[in-house]
Amino acid sequence: MKRLILHITVIAITFVSLGTYSQNNAFKGYTIEGDSVVFTFDVRDYSKFTQEYTGQVLDFTDFEIENVVVSGEFNLWSRDHWKMNRVNEHLYQLKKSLQDFDDEFSYEFKFVINNAYWAEPSKEDPNITKAAKNGRKIRDVYNLKMYTAFPKKDGNVHFKLKGYHDARKVVLAGSFNKWHESLFKMKKTKEGWELTLQMKPNIYQYRFIVDGHWMEDPHNTNKTPNEYGEYNSVVDIKEYTAFKLRGYTNAEKVILAGSFNNWNEHEFVMRKMDYGWKYVVPLSGGKHHYKFIVDGEWIVDPNNEVKEYDGNGHINSVCMVK
Repeated sequence: MKRLILHITVIAITFVSLGTYSQNNAFKGYTIEGDSVVFTFDVRDYSKFTQEYTGQVLDFTDFEIENVVVSGEFNLWSRDHWKMNRVNEHLYQLKKSLQDFDDEFSYEFKFVINNAYWAEPSKEDPNITKAAKNGRKIRDVYNLKMYTAFPKKDGNVHFKLKGYHDARKVVLAGSFNKWHESLFKMKKTKEGWELTLQMKPNIYQYRFIVDGHWMEDPHNTNKTPNEYGEYNSVVDIKEYTAFKLRGYTNAEKVILAGSFNNWNEHEFVMRKMDYGWKYVVPLSGGKHHYKFIVDGEWIVDPNNEVKEYDGNGHINSVCMVK
């Protein structure tokens, strides 16, 4: 796996392949394992709970647990829909596919005991923020959050800020963590400040916060204006995606064309394989339309059932990168 390295003096963008990965318990409450999110409720991590209707905060001691539910923005704060499985006397777990979440993958969520008591996570956990207003029944308490990125030693994106040796604290904030001002603290090194994240394919905006002062990455030429009359730096995380056309082995030439190369009819010449044809291209996160050109004839992907009309009345095959 390659890593995308952002330098203060030069930006070197390397396309990466995320595949599947493990979060390795970056935050309490959930882990990401392969293509699944595993929610974990450990009774020993909680000492308080709030009665939903009265708002009374009570001790967890001697409380008899009948069931535990994962409740959050992703399931409209349902108190009974995502019921967890009991693993032992302390642990409850629930595994959900990443496909159950949208591309933003940033949510508030909590655990509900017996469909009526909100478990209150420790304020010491770095993944706790003040809850947004989610209606009268969900009170002003702390909530766990999930983000599109998390710190990981061998992650796929390395942010590097050279200099600023006299700074006391440097924080990385961006669209991948809802511009949180303290969550992703960078580590001080001999050259400056560094932080490695695991990030999903997508286009993200980011800035550095040096002792409270917000600044763009001054040597990243890829940037966009923000609402404050300044600029946010931009990083595009891509994933190698293999397009395969099975059959058509008698064809002389097959071209891959799509929204990702402005429907170029010559650029992506596919390689002939035993089973047919193949071409690998790095793609940003999101939806991409494509077709194959077989000896001059445009066709949709016969092995991909997902198709959409474009604005001109044509039908294209669809590839989603997440």
